[in-house]
Amino acid sequence: MRDPGPNYAIDTAGGVAQLAHKIGVAQPSASNWNRVPAQRVIAIEAATGASHKQLRSDLSSEPAVKDDAVDPVDAARAQEYALLAALLWSAPSNELLGEIARLRGDATPLGRAHAALAEAASETAAEIEREYFDLFVGLGRGELLPYGSYYLTGFLNERPLSRLRDDLAALGIERVEKNFEPEDHAATLCEIMAGLAGRRFPASAEMQRRFFEKHVAPWMGRLFADMETAASAKFYRSVGSLGRLFLKIETEAFTFAN
Repeated sequence: MRDPGPNYAIDTAGGVAQLAHKIGVAQPSASNWNRVPAQRVIAIEAATGASHKQLRSDLSSEPAVKDDAVDPVDAARAQEYALLAALLWSAPSNELLGEIARLRGDATPLGRAHAALAEAASETAAEIEREYFDLFVGLGRGELLPYGSYYLTGFLNERPLSRLRDDLAALGIERVEKNFEPEDHAATLCEIMAGLAGRRFPASAEMQRRFFEKHVAPWMGRLFADMETAASAKFYRSVGSLGRLFLKIETEAFTFAN
């Protein structure tokens, strides 16, 4: 039986093609969902404004940890990861650009990165869509390949991806049906970290730390640094700065927690 969540996501996005484009999945994959995959909920929330309760009521009615038990710092971390995931999956919509433009910074390095990203959001969605294509898609391949296996070995679909799949299975996180994007895409990993930080996936703080140190920390900071200097990057240069600084803070926080 088909859950109402996929239909709600499609309607909110303005159609299945728009939904697939906004979250970076193949249109047939989104069309065939019987329920919204747990690891896609955060990206759909960011892209459409739908709530997780409307997309996956089972995740909200029996969460791994009650909402009021989530530390405000962890909630903020989840939001940061969700934003990065949405921007890595696809070029932002006009709606998301409007939300980004309202970000406010402070005197901290991360606050200044937020302010710079808000300023960069003044570009049009069409300009940023072209930039995204040149960076991550291209004619044959984009300027950057946002995959863990590539950054760690120089090749796609190598041993790091296999190890990631083993750990995702242990966490009970399933691969999206008919989605052929490797799970070590940076957007997928940011979605998973958002779910872990926001306690939507049942994992201890220690499991979260191990996942970050094993699958995110060894390479994703380099991807964000490359985005800062990529020839095709303008808006995404600010995304790279934000991502690099945020992962540096995450790395230090997990180190101090040991």
